[in-house]
Amino acid sequence: MAYEADYIIAPDPLGARGGLRLTRSVAGVDHTGAQIETLVVEERPLTIFLNSQEIVTAMTIGDFPQYLALGFLCNQGMLDDASDVTDVDYDEELETVVVRTASQTVFEDKLKKKTRTSGCAVGTVFGDMMEGLEGVTLPQVPVKTSWLYALAHQINTTPSIYLTSGAIHGTVLCQQDRPLVYMEDVGRHNAVDKVAGWMLSEGVSPSDKILYTTGRLTSEMVIKTAMMGIPALVSRSGFTAWGVEIAQHVGLTLIGRMRGQRFVCLAGNDRLVRDADLASVRDEPLKSGRKGAKQ
Repeated sequence: MAYEADYIIAPDPLGARGGLRLTRSVAGVDHTGAQIETLVVEERPLTIFLNSQEIVTAMTIGDFPQYLALGFLCNQGMLDDASDVTDVDYDEELETVVVRTASQTVFEDKLKKKTRTSGCAVGTVFGDMMEGLEGVTLPQVPVKTSWLYALAHQINTTPSIYLTSGAIHGTVLCQQDRPLVYMEDVGRHNAVDKVAGWMLSEGVSPSDKILYTTGRLTSEMVIKTAMMGIPALVSRSGFTAWGVEIAQHVGLTLIGRMRGQRFVCLAGNDRLVRDADLASVRDEPLKSGRKGAKQ
């Protein structure tokens, strides 16, 4: 079992961190008609400003708003190496984050784009993300299968909102076989943006990291991971064809359908080091009706 001390930032299923309520108990009935109490995820709006310009209002669970704002703006290409972030202010009462920079940004052009990605909640601007891939070359870092199995076990047994309530996505920044930062949110891109914001704030190098997500390996997930400079992306879920093509193009190791002893690698197989003893890895039964899991 994983414990909070194992993480730099761990999930907060009870909302104990900072007194923020992330879930609430709601009364209902189950399939038999019996009265039940169940936990459901809270949603609240967060409006992100870049200097004096309102950029977007995202629906989020409300934790780590500064990291979410920084990560969103960075992954949208509105902040780059030339942008000097001078301040990040969060107003809890107004539910706003204002990111201030010393120099002018390029957000005016970015706001003109219309095409949205397949992400839930606020989504992202796909054209901007594709532009951000120009010239991206990821480090060709070996990935040991023993790390993958250790990460999957620890992450999947860590107390989280996903396990207590569902209706949420998780993203975990890892280094070798150690999970470092575990973020959750109603939108999978929000969880990724929180990780990106934390990395930007702490000056963390991405070159030796692995990103683990509970969500699908779509084009936007692959692009965001590549733009963050992280060389490996792993998920229990499946792939989209465009996500696979982009991963192959930028040299991202892409692993999905990871359950028990099984996984599928559709990009970067030459970087896998198959050092795990499968006899020591607990398997999971195949679920009927899920074609992707059987292939």
